[in-house]
Amino acid sequence: MTTLHRRPARDRPQEAPAGPVRAGRRLGLPRRRPRPAGWLFVLPMVAVFGCFAWWPIVRGAVLSFQRTNLVEAPVWVGADNFAALLADPLLWITVRNTVWFVGLALVLGFPLPILLAVVMSELRRFGGLFRVLVYLPVAVPPVVAVLMWKWFYDPDHGLFNQALATIGLGPFLWLQDTTTAMPSLVLEATWAAAGSTVLIYLAALTSVPGELYEAAEMDGASIWRRLWHVTLPHLRGVLLIMLLLQIIGTFRVFTEPFVLTDGGPEDSTVTILLLIYRYAFIYGDYGTAAALGVLLAIALGVVSAVYLRLTRKWSRA
Repeated sequence: MTTLHRRPARDRPQEAPAGPVRAGRRLGLPRRRPRPAGWLFVLPMVAVFGCFAWWPIVRGAVLSFQRTNLVEAPVWVGADNFAALLADPLLWITVRNTVWFVGLALVLGFPLPILLAVVMSELRRFGGLFRVLVYLPVAVPPVVAVLMWKWFYDPDHGLFNQALATIGLGPFLWLQDTTTAMPSLVLEATWAAAGSTVLIYLAALTSVPGELYEAAEMDGASIWRRLWHVTLPHLRGVLLIMLLLQIIGTFRVFTEPFVLTDGGPEDSTVTILLLIYRYAFIYGDYGTAAALGVLLAIALGVVSAVYLRLTRKWSRA
């Protein structure tokens, strides 16, 4: 009787995994190739991004090494714009003001939308009405909203001082005092931007399993314990992304200090973007303005990279 000797496993050729492409080849199906029609659909998007996003970035980076008034031929000056910018004492005042604005905005504007979303998700009646009211400030044009708040802050006839006068407080110089000017800007910016963030959190709350809330209620957990032990752990990824977006957005604040205070009083509310505006459209120094924009972009890129590196483990947990 003849015995068939099997070939050792290590000597047998290894078969490639039967993926979709290999399976299609075994079945004799034709190999797919990119179709020209697909590129026709992609090219308009690439052209729009190239013209309105990528090219301005490249042009701004080149402009930061030039001296020009945008009429005459530019003169290449190398790093002189950066040297003049770093020697300007107003730059460091601006950086301090911007960091102060970002810190206040995170303390006030980051937890508030989360709390509003949780409270609104607990409402059994008039939930749609509250969603409309919360989102309404987002629908108001930014300049109109800022001008409305400028009247609220008016020291003589403003709504805030009139309301506080009924309980014997005030009047306060909201925008004319170096102590209260920046918190006043943060309050308006938080009111204007909270609506869209609340809707994002409301959508994210729908992904939290209802059984977890029911189990927490049966264990006697209060709404704050349910928020801490159930809601926040499930929204960890969304919270980390929203925090990064808020950091980037608050570093680029411009409308509020430009319309409400114009950087005053005593340069206490001059932000980085407002300083860029002054360099470009008041001083006519477009090269230094572009240099400051490049430094801001680099700083935000570094902050984003470090933030994503530090939060990578938390977002996967």
